Amino acid sequence: MRLQVARIGKPHGIRGEVTVQLMTDDPDARFEPGTVFDVESSPAKYLTVEGARWNKEILLVAFEEIPDRNTAETMRGSLLFLETADLEEDDEDAWYEHELVGLTARIGEEAVGTVTGLRTNDAQDLLVIEDTEGAEVLVPFVEAIVPEVDPEAGFIRLTPPDGLFTLNRAQGAEEGQA
Repeated sequence: MRLQVARIGKPHGIRGEVTVQLMTDDPDARFEPGTVFDVESSPAKYLTVEGARWNKEILLVAFEEIPDRNTAETMRGSLLFLETADLEEDDEDAWYEHELVGLTARIGEEAVGTVTGLRTNDAQDLLVIEDTEGAEVLVPFVEAIVPEVDPEAGFIRLTPPDGLFTLNRAQGAEEGQA
């Protein structure tokens, strides 16, 4: 499975460096020299990192296959991917979004919805679950609330606090009545 890591932005300077819009939580590890990305929406099929550096809040990346600003301009908007099988896992309880989307959310043995996304935040990650009535519920992705994740069996098990699933529905109903 491929993991989207970034999208190439504007060229920076005349030597082919580009800005990247990051979609990873560990850019320093992902953009180490020698890393090879699969590329979509681009004339190139792959790009090899030559070097990366931070300019304030923006990551600037030099690729071996992009020698100058003109070539960099043709790469704008290209999507960069890595194979997840090639990535080292530091934590056996770490999951990529594509591994979670589509899993059935259960409380006990009862299906209460389907995982539709993952929102990453500084404080904690949130699972986006569409409940059985079509409402979106945000569930803190912490072990106390999500004690079991089993992608092979196709489900996550939840132990949510009272009201977590009904709170969103109640707010939506009140807004609709106004």
